[in-house]
Amino acid sequence: MTARDDCNNLGYDLSLASRRWRARVDQRLAPVGLTQAKWVPLRHLWRAGGGLPQHRLAEHAGIEGPTLVRVLDELERRGLIKRCDSDADRRSKIVHLTDKAAPLLDEIAVRLDELREEVLEGVPDEDVALLHRVLARIMQNLEKADR
Repeated sequence: MTARDDCNNLGYDLSLASRRWRARVDQRLAPVGLTQAKWVPLRHLWRAGGGLPQHRLAEHAGIEGPTLVRVLDELERRGLIKRCDSDADRRSKIVHLTDKAAPLLDEIAVRLDELREEVLEGVPDEDVALLHRVLARIMQNLEKADR
């Protein structure tokens, strides 16, 4: 196998690893009633540390607006989020986590930490740090190509 073959397989390998990782996350979070469509927006809201405009949450989560609306409807029914009118734009809604979401987010963090430990078993910390840097560069290059 040549270096070119390795490069040609890189996209496939990244895609396969991502799909497998997300499938394992879904398995771990199924007992708490969360699918990828639901836990991803919750994690983005948690990372934001406050409310996010609904359209921005859709961008961060990589979910189309109409799809996100259905997900948010379900999360709101479960009492995990609330949508408030935006002071800056009457057409926009700001999505906030509720206090009821905190224990669930703690549970998500524990389950994801356990999975991360299992998946990265035997991988030195410096290799993980290198992987983060390489992936960040790949993402930057992909974003440049999108412009």
